[in-house]
Amino acid sequence: MFTPAITGSGIFTPDQVITNAELVVAFNAYADLYNAEHADEIAAGTVDAKEHSSEEFIFKASGIEQRYVIDKTGPLNPHIMHPLLRQRSDDEPGLMAEMALDAAQKALADAGKTAADVDAVICAASNLERAYPAVAIEIQDLLGINGFAFDMNVACSSATFGIQVAADMVRSGSIRSALVVNPEICSAHIEWRDRDCHFIFGDVATAVLIERAEDATGPYFEIKSTRCATQFSNNIRNNNGFLRRSRPDGVADRRDMQFMQNGRKVFKEVLPLVADHIANHMAEEGVEAADLKRLWLHQANKSMNDFIGRKVLGRVPEPGEQPNILQDYANTSSAGSIIAFSKYSSDLKEGDTGLICSFGAGYSVGSVLVERHE
Repeated sequence: MFTPAITGSGIFTPDQVITNAELVVAFNAYADLYNAEHADEIAAGTVDAKEHSSEEFIFKASGIEQRYVIDKTGPLNPHIMHPLLRQRSDDEPGLMAEMALDAAQKALADAGKTAADVDAVICAASNLERAYPAVAIEIQDLLGINGFAFDMNVACSSATFGIQVAADMVRSGSIRSALVVNPEICSAHIEWRDRDCHFIFGDVATAVLIERAEDATGPYFEIKSTRCATQFSNNIRNNNGFLRRSRPDGVADRRDMQFMQNGRKVFKEVLPLVADHIANHMAEEGVEAADLKRLWLHQANKSMNDFIGRKVLGRVPEPGEQPNILQDYANTSSAGSIIAFSKYSSDLKEGDTGLICSFGAGYSVGSVLVERHE
């Protein structure tokens, strides 16, 4: 048996930003157009009028101030309200692969390694741009990696589930190392015309290199333990898929073909699930709250993270103990906890313990206990 470790991480951040102020202007213009078009139905009571959004509403509901996106022109056009991404030929790299390539190269550089040191690629994301061939295999090819690659999807928990799979393979000796990459184009599966969720998501790609601790060439985080759990729920759902055209109601613009969420139920049901999962994981490994130096949580909602931090630590977390990147990146699905880890982990000292946790649709929750080594 071998000891798996995270030896490098990387983030690809798009160069376009949508602020809350920009988002509100676009949404409210769309709402006015919709209400004017459906004025008779609204007056008759058969259609509900669209309410305006506001910066205050968005920040209070989420803690988000802006989001990075691949394209801002489409979402900010009240006549379009979705990203405008050009069709690429099959001979070009896919957009997700291109994003993941950038993050993976940064993770390799951070670890002081090259593609020749990697045995496997796992592309773990909440939505993949095609069914096949696997995006992971395309990333493998772009990097020039020998070995194998595969895709996996556990929605917002994909990164931690991917880390568990990679760590288990390294631990067993079947591979020496693996890249876990998380390209998330969340702007393409959010419904920008829905006031309750139009502000939630942003785009990003993250990557971590997991290898045997003995192969590390610099500081690393030993993966002490991983835990994953799932519990079926329809409260976060997206019904898009290749079977759509086979059904009589398979229209292109059905609302349930994008991100759907019953926010109140999610808040009520997911919080105790995650808090109990982390507590049980820590108890099984003999880790006390006082032992945790850092919590890198899924970046979905500031109130949720604040609640989980208090439950896990038994007190209000001190500044820096539970870093948030939500205000800048918004919810980036599986990548959120990895952004927090990548940006806020280098200051930990020899022997410090931290926990990466992601959670979301499924329901799903994954946690990774790590220990810093110089």
